[in-house]
Amino acid sequence: MLANSMDVLKQFPVRKTKQQKRAFRDAVQSFVAEFGYESTVEKGSFGCHNLVIGNPETAKYLVTAHYDTCARMIVPNLITPCSFIPFAVYQILVVLLIMLPAALLGFLSGILINESVGMTVWYVTIWADILLMMLGPANNHNANDNTSGVVTVLEIARTLPENQRHKVCFVLFDLEEAGLIGSASYRKAHKKASDNQIVLNLDCVGEGDNILMFPTKKLKKDRKKLTGLYKACGYFGNKSVLVHEKGFSVYPSDQANFPYGVGICALNKGKFGLYLGKIHTDKDTVLEETNVNILRAALTTYISCDS
Repeated sequence: MLANSMDVLKQFPVRKTKQQKRAFRDAVQSFVAEFGYESTVEKGSFGCHNLVIGNPETAKYLVTAHYDTCARMIVPNLITPCSFIPFAVYQILVVLLIMLPAALLGFLSGILINESVGMTVWYVTIWADILLMMLGPANNHNANDNTSGVVTVLEIARTLPENQRHKVCFVLFDLEEAGLIGSASYRKAHKKASDNQIVLNLDCVGEGDNILMFPTKKLKKDRKKLTGLYKACGYFGNKSVLVHEKGFSVYPSDQANFPYGVGICALNKGKFGLYLGKIHTDKDTVLEETNVNILRAALTTYISCDS
């Protein structure tokens, strides 16, 4: 049982196996029921189970996060969503890390056995590396990715005034780490309703002073909807919540499956600009409750200001 939202970090630190996910969903359903919410578990592609809290067909907003645990990686999944060159360099390095070992094994197999075997070894090794990155052993430390998003969703649900709850459906997606499968399944099941809903997707909001909202291209073009997002913006001591609408931006998460999606994350500032690091490694241990409280207040204000 969850006494409060932050208990997720201690009681359900890993949500990778079917049993771990089921136990987590059961606890969350009991938790939100205490506040008067009805919830359901929707099955989707590849065995995913999305937890839906509220009415997905009548809500104006979806507040979402993925709850599945990522696989452990040797190097951090570095994301620089506002800086093209570091982003591109990192993607190239990841590709090389996948390709070079496969090429070496394929080359040796080709010399020692024959060319056909070498090509097969190369191909199989590449796919084995990719599958390990997506579906490999669970990373036991995932405070930021994405326990932080789950906790923030639950906190908004807990504190949202009752007269505002009809506007919002809260969704915890499964299998984001395997390729946004849970959100894609949800979108397919609720396509008509989600065509016009604003999707506030919280992914890695637990560490960093710079909380940014990344709207999709379609949302950027809708000035009325986009302007509304600025109601959630502000400065809170050394922390800020801002909309990033100009210049290069890419934040790979579940909001990409929705026309009016908003990816929300917290970033640190370094030599190459704003970045998200440590995730997918055993160093992902920080979940700043201050960030949760700031986002809870900011997004609740945004939702409540809309008549």
